[in-house]
Amino acid sequence: MAIDVRRLEKLFEDIGIQLDDGQAKRFDTYARLLLEWNEKINLTAITDGEGIEQKHFLDSVLPFTKVQLEQGCSVIDIGTGAGFPSCPMKIVRGDIKLTLLDSLNKRINFLKALSDEIGLEAQCIHGRAEELAKGDMREGYDCAVARAVARLNILCEYCLPYVKVGGMFAALKGSSGGEELEEAKGAVRTLGGEVERFEEYCLPCGDKRSLIVIRKTKPTDTHYPRNKGQMVKKPL
Repeated sequence: MAIDVRRLEKLFEDIGIQLDDGQAKRFDTYARLLLEWNEKINLTAITDGEGIEQKHFLDSVLPFTKVQLEQGCSVIDIGTGAGFPSCPMKIVRGDIKLTLLDSLNKRINFLKALSDEIGLEAQCIHGRAEELAKGDMREGYDCAVARAVARLNILCEYCLPYVKVGGMFAALKGSSGGEELEEAKGAVRTLGGEVERFEEYCLPCGDKRSLIVIRKTKPTDTHYPRNKGQMVKKPL
């Protein structure tokens, strides 16, 4: 067994979420597939059961006990990697309509296998976020999420173009969240957002985390997102 399901259930109970047997089994299968695929492609450096429970599964769901996701809302996870944070969210909140976007096709293949195995019904898309944001996915989602993809000023340029006016972008960050937010305030305004919430907290293991919620208040100028080279060379 890759994880201790009872220990995971207790972690979720402590944040007010009661996992049913089906959800617990899906998390167990998720962990098993993650470790199996990790031997073939690089998905995670965290391979111990307790680490997966806290630093992947709990870390993905905990922030969304702090913000309200509307019933049936559409969520896109930008640069999702091995499916964090949105696949654990989807296990807990089966009502959300989930799109997983990543630039590496090997990871998308893993996510398709995961979605099929545990019944996520997620749309898995291979492509570059800055390119697809120029097409019909633009401003098509109630919520965009991202965890540990890039610094916030660059991450906003990747993510906010996907969010509908009135929707939100939730960035999951580590201990540098406050510093990154100060750095990104100009980018947030330029891209049509307003900072709605910033909260710092810790995982049970003591690791520091921060949640940044940005509300989309006006359409993003069609000039954005720029290509990756421009973003890195001249960040907003």
